[in-house]
Amino acid sequence: GNGFKIIGCHTDSPHLKVKPMSKREGSGYVQLGVECYGGGLWHTWFDRDLGISGRVLVRVVDPETQQEKIEQHLIRISKPIARVSTLAIHLETAEERGAFKVNKENHMTPVIGTKTLLEAAAAKQLNEIGGDYDDDSWKKGQEPALLRLIASELGIETKQIANFELGLFDTQPASVGGMKDEFLNSARLDNLATVFVSLEALVDYTKSDDVAEDDMISLIACFDHEEIGSNSAQGAGSPVMAEAVSRISSALSENTNARDPEVHSSAVRQSFILSVDQAHAIHPNYSHKHEKNHGPQINAGVVIKTNQNQRYATNCVTAFIIRELARKGEKIPIQEFVVRNDCPCGTTIGPILSANTGIRTVDLGMPQWSMHSCREVMGIADLTHGANLMKSFFKHFNEVDNTVEG
Repeated sequence: GNGFKIIGCHTDSPHLKVKPMSKREGSGYVQLGVECYGGGLWHTWFDRDLGISGRVLVRVVDPETQQEKIEQHLIRISKPIARVSTLAIHLETAEERGAFKVNKENHMTPVIGTKTLLEAAAAKQLNEIGGDYDDDSWKKGQEPALLRLIASELGIETKQIANFELGLFDTQPASVGGMKDEFLNSARLDNLATVFVSLEALVDYTKSDDVAEDDMISLIACFDHEEIGSNSAQGAGSPVMAEAVSRISSALSENTNARDPEVHSSAVRQSFILSVDQAHAIHPNYSHKHEKNHGPQINAGVVIKTNQNQRYATNCVTAFIIRELARKGEKIPIQEFVVRNDCPCGTTIGPILSANTGIRTVDLGMPQWSMHSCREVMGIADLTHGANLMKSFFKHFNEVDNTVEG
C-alpha cells in the first residue's frame, strides 16, 4: 500500500519516418519515401543535413541449434545521406514566397542520390544477395545502396536485413549559444530535455542517504507516441502505468494480499505524478501570443502549466505541492503558464495518466522556443532548475504531502 513518486515524460519528437516501401525516383534522382510523424514545423526541415537512425531486424543463425532467429539492432548513421532542398527563389512566384506552403507528400521527400550513380550500386547489390532479393517484395521496395549502407554499419551481409524502422534526424550537433552561453540549441529538446533531467534526478537520489529512509517507490516513466496522441501499446494511453503500480506493489510486498483492491487503492491515493514536458517561453517577436500575466521566461525557472479544460492535469492542490517542493529545495524559481482564451491549447500525457490511474498529477515544463522545429532552444539554467525540482520531489514529497488535509 505504499505510494509512488512518478515522473512521466515522453521520448518522441516530430520527425520524418521512412515508409515501408522507401525507394522513390524522380527527374533522375533517387529519393527516400518518408512520412511526417507528429505535428512538426516542417518548413524547418528544409536545407538540413539529414542522417538516419532507428531499429533494424537482422536474420542470424544460432550456432548451437542452427536455427534462424531475428535480432534487433539499433543504428545511427550520422553521415548526411539525405536532404530536403527548398525551391530557388527565382522559380517561385511572389505569392508562393510569401506563403511557403508545404505539401507534406510532394515537398518533403528527401533526395539521397543521383539515379545513374546508384544504379551501379544496385547491380552490385543484386549480385550479392541473389535470389533472396527476387523473392522478397519488401526488399524490392528499398534502395539497394541504402541497404548496403545499413549492412556495412552493422557489420552484416545485406541479405540478413529482414526489416527496419528508421527516421531522419538533423546531423548538426547541439550547441551552447547566446552572448553569455545561456542558451542550449538542439534538436528534440521537446521532450528529451525532460528525459535527461528526470534520469539525472533519479540517479542522484539513489546515491543519497535519503533513499534508505524512503518508504515510497520512486520511478520515471518515459513513453513513446505522445506527439500523436499516446494511444499505443507503449504510449501513456496504454495500461502500462496502472499495471506497473500494481505489479511493483505486489512484487515488493511481504503481504500475500498485496493485490487486494484496498491495498492497491491505498497505494494510488498516496501516489503523485509529475507530468513533465517542455513549456512555451514568451517570444519577444510574438509576445502578443501569451496571456499578459502568464509569459514564462527562459532561464527563469520551471513552469506550472494550468488549463481548466483539462488539457493539463494541474489543479489547486497539485500546483501548491510543487510550489512547496520548490521552496524546500534549492530555492527553485517557479513560473506559471495559462494559454490565451483565443488560442488552442496543446496537451500532455498528464491528463491521460491521471485518468488511467486515478493518481494526482501536475503538469510542468521547462520553457523553450521553436517547439516542434527541427532545431529548438531552451535555457541552460533551466536544466538545473528542472533537475533540482525533481530531486526535491523525490526527497521532500512525503513531508509536503502530509501537510495537505484530505
